[in-house]
Amino acid sequence: MLTVYSEKHKLRDAKTEIFGGELVAPFECPRRAEVILDRITATGLGEVTAPRDYGLDPVLAVHDAGYVGFLESCYADWVADGHKGEAIAMCWPTRSMNSPYIPNNIEGKLGYYALAAETTISDGTWEAALASKDVALTATDHVLAGNPAAFGLCRPPGHHAAADQFGGYCFLNNAAIAAQHALDKGARRVAVLDVDFHHGNGTQSIFYERDDVFFLSIHGDPMEAFPHFLGHADETGKGRGAGYTANYPLPPLADYARWKAALLDAIGKIQAYTPDLLVVSLGVDTFENDPISFFKLAQDDFADCGRCIGAMTIPTVYVMEGGYAIEDIGIVTVNMLSAHDA
Repeated sequence: MLTVYSEKHKLRDAKTEIFGGELVAPFECPRRAEVILDRITATGLGEVTAPRDYGLDPVLAVHDAGYVGFLESCYADWVADGHKGEAIAMCWPTRSMNSPYIPNNIEGKLGYYALAAETTISDGTWEAALASKDVALTATDHVLAGNPAAFGLCRPPGHHAAADQFGGYCFLNNAAIAAQHALDKGARRVAVLDVDFHHGNGTQSIFYERDDVFFLSIHGDPMEAFPHFLGHADETGKGRGAGYTANYPLPPLADYARWKAALLDAIGKIQAYTPDLLVVSLGVDTFENDPISFFKLAQDDFADCGRCIGAMTIPTVYVMEGGYAIEDIGIVTVNMLSAHDA
């Protein structure tokens, strides 16, 4: 299987994250991609290639132009305003304090466009996010050219990014950009299967009222896990999109038997939908030793998952989402990808 990878992901090297009431080194760090790439190379999964530059048009097909402009200038504006650390949101338009106005001041803008406080914007974030969407798009075009599958080693990840919000380590929604790109190139229908531990709230919100993208997500129950406010089973789409969202929230300590039951149900729905392309938001933070998640999937379970997805024989693009910097991240990622081709 082809892997698309960019060294520019290293430009996203934030030093600050809020976790458990403390400022800590971010779990989403350059080491994540390096461990995966090392395993891909060691196992001979397939060719590794650099992405091509797609510019901003595919981004603006999914994301709000004002939001994109904010991401591009945020860090420079933050520094120009006299701040010493990384840009971090501190004030939001909450349920009791809502406004249609976007503040001029960078602190206000950060709050307007942020969905969570844990994710800072650092020097190099914008450039890394641009390269990450190029990774996803290059992998997508490889599959649209007739190849059965490809892997976009995207970093930073994307599935929490909404049309006009960042958070959960995500800035541009790589899976959504890839899906829309495929539609713009002639695909009739695209399915997005999100297997990350955390719900893909951004992807869901982007496609919630559409029937040309079927979004399905297996994740930690939002009553117990980030992002908390989206991902319940009764969220099934709206308007033309009614019935084209499927959520499988699972409880703490869910094992692979329970997780696979949800996967097989999702696979049945995908097959009935008959998409021209499947985009898999590949988060491997479902692994039993992931530091910030609570599912109990073992290494071999990822191979079984890959076989189940591959057995659909739908042209498939994998885009990397979560799964954090432990050595096993490379093993479980490659287990899944190699089993897809088995």
